[in-house]
Amino acid sequence: MHFDDKIPIYYQIKNHIYHEIITGTLQPGEKLPSVRQLAVDVTANVNTVQRALSEMIAAGIIESKRGRGNFVTMETTKITALKTQLVTTQLAHVYQQLHALNLSDEEILVSVQQYIEQRGQNK
Repeated sequence: MHFDDKIPIYYQIKNHIYHEIITGTLQPGEKLPSVRQLAVDVTANVNTVQRALSEMIAAGIIESKRGRGNFVTMETTKITALKTQLVTTQLAHVYQQLHALNLSDEEILVSVQQYIEQRGQNK
């Protein structure tokens, strides 16, 4: 995993795991690798990985089962809410950037629609 120096590593690890959950790479109820194995996989410190997992456990996306490990929640409503939250965060970021270019809401909508149409033509 390549890290961005401007964003805390634990946050990037958390988003990486969230992405795997949302895309279905990690299924509801699936066991995550051990903290040590995750640290090796993402080339990060064990304490950093543990911090990311602790926040995910607090958010209810990961469930810790004593002696068995960490598992993706079985509650699909939490996964759906996570997806909605991440999409909203990304859209808010893009919206702010486009408004900084003095585009109106209507111009943003037209630009996004044109972008989607162009991407469809390039497939």
